[in-house]
Amino acid sequence: MLPSNDPASGPGPAAEPSATPGRGDLDPRRKRALFRAWHRGMREMDLVMGRFADREMATLSEPDLVALEQLMDEPDQEVYAWLTGRETPPDRIDASLLARLREYRS
Repeated sequence: MLPSNDPASGPGPAAEPSATPGRGDLDPRRKRALFRAWHRGMREMDLVMGRFADREMATLSEPDLVALEQLMDEPDQEVYAWLTGRETPPDRIDASLLARLREYRS
């Protein structure tokens, strides 16, 4: 049987953390953060944070990792409002990290 050309039948583009190269090389803390990034509860946030984590997790500095963990402790609706510019984030939120996350929104 020949493979179907129907896009719905194939695996499609990788959108889950299993496609992350080198995941096994991450320390347990970074693996937990990567999992949390893909399992936010709000699909848009899964995609933004998950894609960011896939690409950046292995190279995040300690302060950036702390900032990401703190951001993931915030409710999805608030983080999304900050990312879209509908609301101004509080001072406790790392503005440079939000700017980097915005790149993964499109």
